[in-house]
Amino acid sequence: MKKTIFLFLSLFIWVACQNSPSTLDEKTIFRYNENAAINSLDPAFAKIRPSIWVCNQLFNGLVQLDDSLNITPDIAKKWSISTDGKTYSFTLRNDVYFHKNKAFGIAETRTVKAADFAYSFKRLLDENIASPGRWILQNVASFKAENDSVFSIQLSKPFPAFLGLLTMKYASVVPKEVLENPNHNFRTQPIGTGPFYVKRWEENIKLVLRKNPLYFEKDAQGKQLPYLEAVAITLLPDKQSGFLEFVQNKLDFVSGLDASYKDEILTATGKLQPKYTATKNITTGNYLNTEYIGFQLDNKNLPIADKRIRQALNYGFDREKLVVFLLNNMGTPATGGIIPSGLEGNIVGKGYTYNPEKAQKLIQEYKTETNQKNIEIALSISSSYLNIAEYLQKEWEKLGLKISLDVQPPSQLTQAIASGKVSVFKAGWIADYPDAENYLSLFYSKNFAPNGPNYTHFKNETFDKLYEQSFVETDAKKRVELYQKLEQIVVDEAPIIPLFYDKVARFTQKNIRSLGINPLNLLVLKRVYKQ
Repeated sequence: MKKTIFLFLSLFIWVACQNSPSTLDEKTIFRYNENAAINSLDPAFAKIRPSIWVCNQLFNGLVQLDDSLNITPDIAKKWSISTDGKTYSFTLRNDVYFHKNKAFGIAETRTVKAADFAYSFKRLLDENIASPGRWILQNVASFKAENDSVFSIQLSKPFPAFLGLLTMKYASVVPKEVLENPNHNFRTQPIGTGPFYVKRWEENIKLVLRKNPLYFEKDAQGKQLPYLEAVAITLLPDKQSGFLEFVQNKLDFVSGLDASYKDEILTATGKLQPKYTATKNITTGNYLNTEYIGFQLDNKNLPIADKRIRQALNYGFDREKLVVFLLNNMGTPATGGIIPSGLEGNIVGKGYTYNPEKAQKLIQEYKTETNQKNIEIALSISSSYLNIAEYLQKEWEKLGLKISLDVQPPSQLTQAIASGKVSVFKAGWIADYPDAENYLSLFYSKNFAPNGPNYTHFKNETFDKLYEQSFVETDAKKRVELYQKLEQIVVDEAPIIPLFYDKVARFTQKNIRSLGINPLNLLVLKRVYKQ
C-alpha cells in the first residue's frame, strides 16, 4: 500500500513539474504580476489593459504597431488603399499557423486564410457575442475573402485612422473550428497564432504561457521568435505586494507607479533611488494619456458656462510644479490641448501657461459684467486624484474663487460624468489607436455623452465642419494641419483644462533585454530575453 502511494505521488509530482515553468531554465522565463483582474483571454473582449497585455502574446491581426507607433505588417504582408480611401486590400502570409488544438483534426493545426478574417470580423459584429470592440468596424460597409490569401474591406466613408483601429486586439484572427466546438471554452482556453499559447490559467491565482513552436516571425538574423520559453503571470491584487516581489528579484518587471511605492523607488526628479541603481533599470517614455479637468457646458447659469472663467482656471495654476512635486516628474505639463505630445496634430507649447495676473483680470471682467461677488465651483474627483485636486483648490482660491471638492467612488464618478450629473470633473483619455482623431472625437457635437465620448457637451460649428473634413482628407500633411486647427479651437474655447500628458514608466531587473516601451503601453514579449 505504501509503495502504491509512493508511486502515485511520484507520478503526480512528475506531471505537475511538466506543467510548471519552474522546471525550465530561469533565464527563459519572464515573470510579472498583474494586480488587476484579467476578465477574458478572448480578443473580442480585450477591453481592459490586463487582458490586452495577455492577448497581445496570444493573437495576431492583419497589421501591428512598432514601438514608434508605425503601422507594420503582421499576418498581412502588404496592403493597398484605393485613392478614395474606402477600399483596403490585404495580402496574407501563407506560413501563419494556429496554436495546436484537436478541433483542427489529425494535424492539430492549419494555416490562416482570408476566410478566417472574414469569420473573425463577422463574429466581432455579432450582437449575440456582444463584443465591446465591435465599434472598430462601425465605418465598414462590407468585407470578404477574395481567395485564400487576399482579404478586402470596403468602408462606408473614408476614415484615415482605420488602419490604426486594425492594430487593436479586437481585430485578431480566431479559428472557427475551435470557437464553434461546444466542448471548448474559448474565454479560458484561447487558440490564436501568437508567439505564446496558454498552458494554464488558474483565475485570480496564476497564468502560464508557453512558447509557440510554430510562430512565424523571425529576428533580423533569421532566428525564430520568441526567445523566451515561458511567461509566468502572478495575480496579486495588491500593488505594493507586487512591488516587493520585484524588489526581491521574484519578478522581472513592474509597470507604472503607485502611491504605495512611488517615493520608495523614485527620487523627486523621477530618477531611480540610489539603492536600486545597481540592480534595477527604469525606462520612461510618452504615454498617450491626457489627464484633464472637464466642464459640463449644458447649464448656462453656472459661472463655468462663461469662457472667461474656464480660461482663468487654465491660467491659474503652475503645471510645471504639479508634475514635479506631485508626479515625481512622471509626466509632461499640458501646455497644449487634448492631443498629447507624441501624436501628430498636437500644439504643445501653444496652450495655457501659468499667468495668475491674466486669470484675475478675466475673473474681474466676468464679475463686473455679471454683477457677481462670489464664484463657487464644485470639482468632482475620485480619491486617487485628491492630491492634485487639493493643489488646484489652493491655487484657484488664491484667485478669489471658492472651490469645493466632491470625492466620489471611481465607478460612480464615471457614471456621473457620462450622464452629465457633475459640472466640473477630473477625467483622462487614453488613446485606443494612434491617431489624433481619437482625442478630437471628444468634442464633436454628434458624440454627446452618454452615446459618445463628448462628456463636456461642447458644440462648435467650425469644429464640426473641420472634423468632418479631416475624414475625407487623404493627404497626411493636410490632415495634420486640420487636426492642429481643431486643437486650437479646443484651446481657445476651453471646454477642458489639460493638466498633464502622462508618461509610462517600466522597471526591470538588470538582465532584461529588448523589452522596449511605446506610447500605448503595449506589452510586447516576443523579442525579450534575459542576458
